[in-house]
Amino acid sequence: MRDSFLNHDWITDEHRAYGDSIRRFLSDEFQPNRAAWTAAGVVDRGFWIKAGAMGILGASAPEEWGGQGLSRSFDLVTFLEQARIADTGWGISVHNIVLHYIVALATPDQKARWLPRLCSGEWVGAIAMTEPGTGSDLQAVRTTARADGNEYVLNGSKTFITNGQNAGFVIVVAKTDPAAGARGISLIALETEGAEGFQRGRNLEKLGMKRQDTSELFFDEVRVPRANLIGDEEGKGFGQLMIQLPWERLMLSYMALGAARCAYEDTLRHTRARRAFGQRIMDFQNTRFKLAEVKTEIELLAAFLDRLMAELEAGTLTAERAAMAKWWSTEMQGRTVDTCLQLHGGYGYMSEYRISELYADARVQRIYGGTNEIMREIVARSIDRDEI
Repeated sequence: MRDSFLNHDWITDEHRAYGDSIRRFLSDEFQPNRAAWTAAGVVDRGFWIKAGAMGILGASAPEEWGGQGLSRSFDLVTFLEQARIADTGWGISVHNIVLHYIVALATPDQKARWLPRLCSGEWVGAIAMTEPGTGSDLQAVRTTARADGNEYVLNGSKTFITNGQNAGFVIVVAKTDPAAGARGISLIALETEGAEGFQRGRNLEKLGMKRQDTSELFFDEVRVPRANLIGDEEGKGFGQLMIQLPWERLMLSYMALGAARCAYEDTLRHTRARRAFGQRIMDFQNTRFKLAEVKTEIELLAAFLDRLMAELEAGTLTAERAAMAKWWSTEMQGRTVDTCLQLHGGYGYMSEYRISELYADARVQRIYGGTNEIMREIVARSIDRDEI
């Protein structure tokens, strides 16, 4: 029987075997604790350590720095297996983004210092971009990193930071030259343990993603070694962020695809089992037509994303094509979960049904990683360059 979650052009037998191990790991270690972590609003640190020991956290990091040396497609397998169980609470996607900032941008010395601890789960990674007054407009960040001898002094605040409560390693987007606009932005790595002046705010309550710790972070004269400037030159942070965003947005798109598949398959099971007016819900023409629309959109999105995955591997994936994928996939995800919840009837509104969690979790997909309005703007700006 075909496995819809791993039915992609780039999937090999090695990917399938890897997916089997991820599925067992989530079944054994995540699912028994799901309800407790939902109530606590955070995934236990011990689970991260186990994931590190399994090689999941560093799957696509180089072997010389504690990883497995696999392609990023193996990370996508992890995210698809996570989607199979309708989870968005484990913040491994953000941890992976942090990992790849270091792989792509850090100096060899920085990689040697940081990657083994990120791969092992000793550190959970976070990236601090958003501020109380600044979302998608990263040029407007107000957090500063003032040079003082061999140190930077961080001051400012961040909000909506995924993994904020668990993070042992935070990439902070800060102004090293506040007068220089985008050219004054740098990425500073903060090792949180023992960092004086660093404070975690409350674990924010959210509409969805109840297991994911999302926090405010505060920096009050926090001293960081100048050797923690990511890369070897100040003022490169904005460009560094732009280089990595296509991978982040492709990742979010595959997560949207996986969530839509989960909603579709849950709804198939429900409509086949539930009866009304003497027949299955599935037997009503409206149900079949709605599910036909959902199935078609899922297949179309999968084909487009697989093409973009090939471009990523070839090093040709552009910002505008990743933006296309991000906005369309997350809009499709929203339509899908709404349709599928409707087909569940009153049961869909009950928290004990997975479609309810999928519905609540889907809404933020159109906001984070760059709002879908910004994604459309990125695509629109590229239109004048199109050949006719």
